[in-house]
Amino acid sequence: MRILLIDPPFYRIFGFYNRYFPFGVATIGTVLRNAGHDVLVYDADANDNPTDMDYTRLPEKYQHYLNSFKDDNNPIWLELRKIIKDFNPAVVGISIWTTFAASAFHIAKISKEINSSCPVIMGGPHATVKADEILKILPYVDYIVRGEGESTVLELVQYIESEKPELTQINGLSYKQNKEIKHNTSREMTKDLDKFPFPDRSLLMNEKRYTSEDMGLIMTSRGCPYGCTYCSTDTRRVSYRSIENVLREIRLVKERYGTTQFSFKDDSFTVNRKRVEDLCDRLIAEKLNINWECNTRVNLISDDLLEKMKRAGCNSIKVGIESGSERVLREMNKGITHEHVRNAARLFRKTGIHWTGYFMMGVPGETVDDVYKTLNFMYEVKPDFASIGVYEPFPGTPMFVEGIKRGLVKPEMTLGDFYTSLPNHYYIANTRRQIDTIDEPRFTALQQEIKEKFHSYNKSYRQVLKRVKSRANIYMKEPSIFIGDIKKYLSWR
Repeated sequence: MRILLIDPPFYRIFGFYNRYFPFGVATIGTVLRNAGHDVLVYDADANDNPTDMDYTRLPEKYQHYLNSFKDDNNPIWLELRKIIKDFNPAVVGISIWTTFAASAFHIAKISKEINSSCPVIMGGPHATVKADEILKILPYVDYIVRGEGESTVLELVQYIESEKPELTQINGLSYKQNKEIKHNTSREMTKDLDKFPFPDRSLLMNEKRYTSEDMGLIMTSRGCPYGCTYCSTDTRRVSYRSIENVLREIRLVKERYGTTQFSFKDDSFTVNRKRVEDLCDRLIAEKLNINWECNTRVNLISDDLLEKMKRAGCNSIKVGIESGSERVLREMNKGITHEHVRNAARLFRKTGIHWTGYFMMGVPGETVDDVYKTLNFMYEVKPDFASIGVYEPFPGTPMFVEGIKRGLVKPEMTLGDFYTSLPNHYYIANTRRQIDTIDEPRFTALQQEIKEKFHSYNKSYRQVLKRVKSRANIYMKEPSIFIGDIKKYLSWR
């Protein structure tokens, strides 16, 4: 069967940079291709001519995004329509995240306008937690894949092709049957990730538009054992790939795309210390001569571990700090203290690994004083890059439930809501009351002030030079990436 898998446009619609290939749909596509299907992966968010990358100001662009759905001559939607017509798929699959939901819905609508008999499948984080809502409000979707998608999608495509196995026997699937919404038993998370193939990046339409670094995204594990209230990862379990399996993918991507800067996108890369040490030992022993970045937690590092990671090529680490208020951290169930953060900052400086600290403001119950504590704590620990985000209520999280109790969040949205509300206002009950402990005019002014101070901190030449130094190896090997980073910097300033 001809199967078109689509990662919806979002950042591209308002001219923002977007990094990396779409890992999820590429992995699903590889599973389907290996089963004999003709697969094309269309990254509709890949932007050939980006002009902006100041993500703290992203919400200012959201109205332009909403306006695109009303514009019949929008070039991105015209391109998408043409690709669907030209490829003429027997099945369309669409990934969906909460923030990009309207875009995913619009693709489903266009797909059905072109071929009403073509089944439309949706999967991804938003589909997993809001399958019932999507099937209620969207007439253009036939199937929802919940959770891990590789096996579910493969079995579903087999059913579409031959009506075997029975639809009711496909775990992790939701659908309508005789106008009644059905939710099959959830699928167990795969323990051994080696059973899945590497995502075949050659399935990407316009494969050559990606940089070597874009192709270097790798997941070595899935899941997180922690229970932060703003996060929807609720399995409390981590599944792993073997070290040899990970190394094979690194070698393959380096050989095929010349990639020397990789990004391990595990939720918490160092949660299994022994495994990280083993991987680092192999990277050092095999002299692969690569650099890499990862995400982890401030309570999951040590001096000797960071030293070994650096010797193995680690040049950047990103950690969640979230708040300068110990009280807010406890309510987030973050599982860290400020002493953990201070110790991590000291270790990062000692080893010389570039580090990013992620901070958040606007969570339920936060006060003005809490927000200023966050700003002051950022100045105290001095990350090499400091990111500030305004809390958005994502379904499937404990904080979303708490927001409903406080009257800040509505449990469901209509289809019209997705097309008329700004994405950062999704599920907010009253956009003039985003937080119940700070009045809206004060909160709006506070957002602007804090974002500006974070931006001023990051754009200092000292901070920029730290990032340049951390990426010196890739700049020497690929000057085009250095030129690209200069363009990003100029657009961001």
